[in-house]
Amino acid sequence: MLSIFDNQKNLSRRELLSIGSLGLGGLSLSSLFGTKLAASGSGKVNPLTGKSVIFLFQQGGPSQFETFDPKPDAPSGIRTVTDVIPTSIPGVHFGATMEQLAKVAHKLVNVRSFRTNNAGHNIQPIVSSYSLDANIGVHYSRVAGATRPGSGMPTNTVLYPAAVDSSVPGPSARGDLTSTGPHPKSYAPFVPGSKGKLQEDMKLSLSRDRLLNGRMPLLAELDKLKRKADQENDFQTLDEIRAQTYDVLLGDGVSKALDLSCEDSRLVESYDTSRFHGRTRWNKVSRGRSGYYNAQATCIGKLLLMARRLCEAGCGFVTIHAGYAGVWDMHADRNNLNMVDGMEAVGRSFDHAVAAFIRDVEARGMQDDVLLVCCGEMGRTPRINKNGGRDHWSRLAPLLLYGGGIGEGKTIGESDRQGGEPASKAFDPSHLISTILRTLIDPGELRLDPSVPEEVTRLISASPIDSLA
Repeated sequence: MLSIFDNQKNLSRRELLSIGSLGLGGLSLSSLFGTKLAASGSGKVNPLTGKSVIFLFQQGGPSQFETFDPKPDAPSGIRTVTDVIPTSIPGVHFGATMEQLAKVAHKLVNVRSFRTNNAGHNIQPIVSSYSLDANIGVHYSRVAGATRPGSGMPTNTVLYPAAVDSSVPGPSARGDLTSTGPHPKSYAPFVPGSKGKLQEDMKLSLSRDRLLNGRMPLLAELDKLKRKADQENDFQTLDEIRAQTYDVLLGDGVSKALDLSCEDSRLVESYDTSRFHGRTRWNKVSRGRSGYYNAQATCIGKLLLMARRLCEAGCGFVTIHAGYAGVWDMHADRNNLNMVDGMEAVGRSFDHAVAAFIRDVEARGMQDDVLLVCCGEMGRTPRINKNGGRDHWSRLAPLLLYGGGIGEGKTIGESDRQGGEPASKAFDPSHLISTILRTLIDPGELRLDPSVPEEVTRLISASPIDSLA
């Protein structure tokens, strides 16, 4: 993993280049550039669809009642406590804090019979036994390569709040979002940090040990490729290798994608969720005093904008962890807000950010090219607890999808009267993972590529969510 979160002495661009130009942790040239240069003229099948996926992970477990399945006709104590709002689809309602998304419900896919089979805090379904304990994007990178040839753009990226706000601490997910499972560590996601470090002075906080330990094999492989190119008088390949190397090290393509100042200021403003910043409003619970709710409110919009920019630049899979340290966990106790206050602290910024993303993507004509997935690791109990919160629930969870050519204006499945169980065919993370990978990879073409690991084929061959285009 290339990350700028290691707490080591920073290395300047000059120092990094002096260590051998390719000191990128455990990455080899073949993984760094996805071995696509060598295969570019070979006639090898290309199973990639050219689409991208953004997985907005709502850690903590969002409530199905207060988001997209409010159960307005259920008894008090079960139905949503935030009131309901009609959507652009007749007869379909959302929770009242989903005000902007309700207006574009006809563009969304709302899955009401999804369950994670998990009632504990982890990072399922992005990383779990369903994904073979690897970030879903890692399976994609095993097919696409770790980076894009020609630009050095990583194909799999994880965005934390610190990627857009240097005042926010580093990663705080309850689980390892960079896990590679059965795949080599060189396929781990790229993790950018604060703007200042990457975009302004291009210092990479990689330990010297990691750089030095990887130097010899990297240089050996570079020398091998160079000798082969020399023997064949293939100066174009040498130039391409050199260009890609400098793109990665100097951050040309990557830094541009991560630099929000390159966007029109009015567009950046449309994504901005800082207006939902609560200041001392949430300080009655420890999570508020720690600034976690405000981290979500400050960052989620800009993280979605950054994710769109990354996808536009060639990054195929982006994980967003904006629900900092589990802010969707609304037990109404000393650590967590109740449902009413919690949805004000978290729901409204989520609603604004996702709606802004939809408007932006459609203005660019990218709605069929990018799939947005929104869900957490679980749902919430049908009954409100005595303090006005909801507790952990494994048997039903909200799942919202947009774009990627999967159709729109669909409500798939239904829950029972109390909103606690699927009342129609149940979908679990295996169906979601298959849907995601089929968006990125053509299963038919994949079967023609003998180099693809069996585990990738197995995941994509599982049943996707029904009724999606």
